[in-house]
Amino acid sequence: MKKFVLYSLMLGALVSTTACRNIEEDGPTIIQNGGNGNGETENLILSGKITSSLTLKANKIYKLRGLVYVTNGATLTIEPGTKIVGEADKNGALIITKGSKIMAEGTAANPIIFTSEKPSPKRGDWAGVVILGNAPTNASFGGANGVGEIEGGINNSEGLGLYGGNNAADNSGILKYVRIEYAGYAFLPDKEVNGLTFGGVGSGTTVDYVEVAYANDDSFEWFGGTVNCSHLISYKGLDDDFDTDNGFSGKVQFGIAVRDSQVADVSGSNAFESDNDANGSTLTPQTSATFSNMTIIGPINSAAPGSINALFQNALQIRRNSSISVFNSVFTGFPVGLFIDATKGAPTDNNIVGNKLFFENNVLAGMQTPLKFGPSTSTPTTYTLNDLTTWFNAKGNTILASTADVKLAGAWAPAGTTPNFTPSAGSPLLTGGAFTNPKLATWFTQVTYKGAVKDANDTWYAGWTNFNL
Repeated sequence: MKKFVLYSLMLGALVSTTACRNIEEDGPTIIQNGGNGNGETENLILSGKITSSLTLKANKIYKLRGLVYVTNGATLTIEPGTKIVGEADKNGALIITKGSKIMAEGTAANPIIFTSEKPSPKRGDWAGVVILGNAPTNASFGGANGVGEIEGGINNSEGLGLYGGNNAADNSGILKYVRIEYAGYAFLPDKEVNGLTFGGVGSGTTVDYVEVAYANDDSFEWFGGTVNCSHLISYKGLDDDFDTDNGFSGKVQFGIAVRDSQVADVSGSNAFESDNDANGSTLTPQTSATFSNMTIIGPINSAAPGSINALFQNALQIRRNSSISVFNSVFTGFPVGLFIDATKGAPTDNNIVGNKLFFENNVLAGMQTPLKFGPSTSTPTTYTLNDLTTWFNAKGNTILASTADVKLAGAWAPAGTTPNFTPSAGSPLLTGGAFTNPKLATWFTQVTYKGAVKDANDTWYAGWTNFNL
């Protein structure tokens, strides 16, 4: 078994102030580097596997070298205020494997920060954070149903990149008041490590107050699982903000996304992208996540017209037999607002007709094309864009011509300043929140407003975050 060893200098026993201590027992190690003479360290390098419980201390800076796996049922505890960097050009990632836990519970005053070590950081400087659990998924691997291989070249001969099981209440730990900056690594096209990746993570896991900034792929992506998340922020990512796949059925409330009008991915960038799986199959569990109170600030600002990256696509692309639902949210400034895409696999529109996919009490503002429908050619139905429009209008949704109409002027903050997501007086977001749909009956906080922020006193997105990167 490979072990991590912490080698400490003892005062009076040894005389050395410059040595680099690299102790290895049967494999990769933690390296204590740069002792200052009193038993403290300036950096600790994490590599290989962590096979027993370990605590990262707030008075140290830790460095991820390559893929770092927490295995063997170990718990990685991270103290509030701790900083972890991905070593430059080493594609560092932290992977919490099935059965292990991360206890990263920061505070509003002392968030835990994962970031680049470079003095001039950029997206993609390191790989990201991956959490794998034992909750259900519709994926399969090696002939085994209900087991998936996480994207990004994470898996190895030991199966440390596999996820999924039968425990919907599985507990992978806590992520609270955590920032993840400049992550994302493209192992292969469409096989990337995101800022924060969940694979089969269960509802016993706590995810609350997490910001992913400048991701080099998706900011958040869920592959299967049942984990519930709140207070999420995606800031100026490259690809999608919130991506759901392979049977994710969790709940998400109070989320914010902000896009850079000039930065989008070659695959086409969306705020929401959702598939049941890559083929649009009818495998179960079906992707059926439920979102409420999201504020999505797209690349188009009607108050400051200008060109945007041509690779931007949709505020929401619900495709490949996904049945996610969205309530009480606002989406602004994309070329297309809501795209129900039935062009591949089992027709997505069947989930609307079958009352499995809901889109209610939402606002689409400043969209060049508010509604779009792509019919199935392999399994044609009678559903049309007119049907989509009728359904949309009957569910308390609103289309506004301009992004300015939502009265969120502070959300389009200049670079280097902190946005303000407070709706101004007269905003249509101040009222109209509704929680009558059965999908919202449990877990959700029932509020009377739309979007992620109630008023000027509701500043959950400020203080622990960093928009001035």
